[in-house]
Amino acid sequence: MKKILIVFISFIFLMSLGALSHAEDMRIDGSTTVLPIAQKAAEVYMKKNPSVKIYVSGSGSGTGIKALIDGTTDIATSSREAKDKEIASGKKKGIKLTAHKVALDGIVPIVHPSMKINDITMEQLRNIYNGKVKSWKEIGGPDRPIAVVSRDTSSGTYEVWEEKVLHKDRVRADALLVASNGQAVQTIAQNKYAMGYIGIGYIDKSVKVLTIKGKSASEETVRDGSWPVARPLFMYTNGKPSGVIAKFIDFVLSSEGQKIVNEVKYVSIK
Repeated sequence: MKKILIVFISFIFLMSLGALSHAEDMRIDGSTTVLPIAQKAAEVYMKKNPSVKIYVSGSGSGTGIKALIDGTTDIATSSREAKDKEIASGKKKGIKLTAHKVALDGIVPIVHPSMKINDITMEQLRNIYNGKVKSWKEIGGPDRPIAVVSRDTSSGTYEVWEEKVLHKDRVRADALLVASNGQAVQTIAQNKYAMGYIGIGYIDKSVKVLTIKGKSASEETVRDGSWPVARPLFMYTNGKPSGVIAKFIDFVLSSEGQKIVNEVKYVSIK
């Protein structure tokens, strides 16, 4: 009887440990732009807090917000503000979409490094993406068609580009749609007549970043808003966060967390 009691108590103890461990699990999903920030912050936070397990994925801003509304993620990362219809959808399910601004970003136009164009205007970008300008020759380049690369419609990056560059014009029908910033970089790097756009944190030597009317995307121009396609980056929670979710958000907003933002090539808000 004593052995049975000891086994039973041990079982209850192990079950409670399992429940405690599960309570420390956290899921983050959403923007591929915010993904490098979330991944690095999660990695550092878990090293400091070994009992916490954080699972990070990047399926797009809209998908992440939907996952938060559906209760399948704890934090939704987004490279745009939540839409009115998303806020309303959340309310119907008892979810209050609460934004936490964690970083700043500039969306930059990119081309293949061999392209002999360095500067472009907002009007030219708009006309390339809506289909009015079809050849590089029309903007001072070679007599070759522009292979337009855009993000898919679930992307917050696409929605900001649509608002600030296209002014709600439709993207040309023959544009190649890609699912992530990384995919956009790979596509442009492999096609010397392609043009695309990415978050500033994804810039690498495989692509060339264009200036816009002589202005470069930098920490200074993104922070002061003079870069024409600057935007805030968010982590969304259901109402005011508590427990491990609150602690993680606080960590991202701390001086250490904001240093991580800079390390992954985005612009800290502090």
